[in-house]
Amino acid sequence: MSLREHSRQETTTAASGSAAKAPGSGVLWSLVLLAALAASVLAAVSFGPAGISPPQVLSSVLRHLGLGTEPFGAAALTPIQDAIVWELRLPRLLTAALVGAGLAVSGAVMQALTRNPLADPYLLGLSSGASLGAVAVLLLGAAVLLPVAAFAGAMTAMVLTLGLASALGVITPTRTVLAGLAVSALAAALTSFIIFFSAQGDSYREVLSWMMGSLSAASWSSVAVAGIAFAAAGLPVLLAGRILDGFAFGDTAAAVLGLNVSAVRWLLLGGTAVLTGAMVSVSGCIGFVGLVLPHAVRLLTGARHRALLPLSALAGAVFMVWADTLARTLFDPREIPVGIITALLGAPVFIAMLWHRRDAA
Repeated sequence: MSLREHSRQETTTAASGSAAKAPGSGVLWSLVLLAALAASVLAAVSFGPAGISPPQVLSSVLRHLGLGTEPFGAAALTPIQDAIVWELRLPRLLTAALVGAGLAVSGAVMQALTRNPLADPYLLGLSSGASLGAVAVLLLGAAVLLPVAAFAGAMTAMVLTLGLASALGVITPTRTVLAGLAVSALAAALTSFIIFFSAQGDSYREVLSWMMGSLSAASWSSVAVAGIAFAAAGLPVLLAGRILDGFAFGDTAAAVLGLNVSAVRWLLLGGTAVLTGAMVSVSGCIGFVGLVLPHAVRLLTGARHRALLPLSALAGAVFMVWADTLARTLFDPREIPVGIITALLGAPVFIAMLWHRRDAA
């Protein structure tokens, strides 16, 4: 047996042996999470002071899609209730689902490429870069350009990080992480400098809300931005599960399996940067989703990325739907940034997972 064949067999056997919990478990969990996502969106849209029932929510959606009205004997919606469902809550929750899916997938990919279990979508300085761009346009009074500025800031941070890592020599996980930390620190310092000299009055609250993560301003245009980004960058990444399994034992093993390590890493990092930048541009800085959700999914189905990536996307979507619902309703009529909810929920879960694996090598 050749070295390439031996390495391929060893990698495949180890990855599948340590990953698969049971035959068909990925399909089963996919069906469970798909049903949970559909039920979550339907139920979450009905939560709030307007008193709208799930059948009425379904009625509004079907009517706007031209598929009928008033299913299951649902009471007719008033124009105000219909506007609450279709113009306010539904686009917000769909944006939340797409953001959760995008961040979770990006986190899983980052953890695989850097072989760092603490990696998340902001490892390359994307969050700080997006914050710098967003804060700059907010304080200039050009809030309409916020998504574009946040996306541009995230992409600039990614280019600087990978450029710095490349300038140091061959791009390795360690160099990428260190370059990301340097770029993140620089962008954060510039953001603080701009806020210190420019923020006045209510602009402090607006900037703070965005930096903590908020979906209060989500609309159908936000759904379009997040949806197009997920279709363009997220779906190709979801199809890279087998490739990411090749990185499980390092760059040398991946190269032996026939992968162009440098090219694949640049492509996947670029894809996750595009995906994360787009999601951050419509939601602000939301932490812990990309860090915790992939780990939680691994506990259910194992580490094979062919199953891990789509399941992480579904789990992230469900998580964000309920996190945003809590942010919107927990202290009604006041609303808190959803980033606070994700941190409050994600940090204890992550601590519990660390405790569960305390005896691991």
